[in-house]
Amino acid sequence: MRKIHVIGIGAGDPDQLTLQAVRALRNTDVFFLLDKGEVKSDLTGLRRDILDAHLPEGSYRVVEARDPERDRRTSGAAYPSAVEDWRSARAGIYERLIGEELGEDGTGAFLVWGDPALYDSTLGILQEILERGTVVFDYDVVPGISSVSALAARHRTGLNRVARPVQITTGRRLAEGFPDGVEDVVVMLDAQQTFTRYADQDIDIYWGAYIGTPDEILDSGPIAEAAPRIERLREEARERKGWIMDTYLLRRNPGGS
Repeated sequence: MRKIHVIGIGAGDPDQLTLQAVRALRNTDVFFLLDKGEVKSDLTGLRRDILDAHLPEGSYRVVEARDPERDRRTSGAAYPSAVEDWRSARAGIYERLIGEELGEDGTGAFLVWGDPALYDSTLGILQEILERGTVVFDYDVVPGISSVSALAARHRTGLNRVARPVQITTGRRLAEGFPDGVEDVVVMLDAQQTFTRYADQDIDIYWGAYIGTPDEILDSGPIAEAAPRIERLREEARERKGWIMDTYLLRRNPGGS
């Protein structure tokens, strides 16, 4: 039977791959990469750098396909449907790659940024393919160092405080309000710089972009002081690279509001 490895490759630093991930790389016949277009071509390049760092040159095979575009203009009630349509389009591509490019007893792999269990669609897409019944395969999951863990490490801080919870959410959810009963919130997938809405509160921010890559940018401090700097850094980085991936931790100070 075909075998698929879903390998968490961390936030971009080849040194952050686990030994389990390296073993999975060395046990793979074909690596499937999705090309996100010229603007984000360096994401594909980073994946190849990771392969080159851990595999002998010329010893591996890569098959690329174009990633379907997702309608990012949708919001509100239409948002879940738009995401499902995009995931189904991806499932069709994955299904074709596995069926056409992987032998009946071959092993393929998808390289997932960060950790496959945290805000990534690969596992759900593979399950959708299996439910279609067109191709049959088994798969396993190799955890990776997420951008959340890497962010905390780079800022030399913990994600939570003693006996207190931490919540991981999205910018879209944060826009609805600071979560009740939580003073430490990690925010991912925030294209709208939602942290600026809290610049008048007693909150510290620990921010990072392109974490684990040569383009890494970090900033931190009281949000009232740091927010304008981060806005400027984001704008400059987006203009320079054409895209940005960032994550941040918001930490409400005791008694703050």
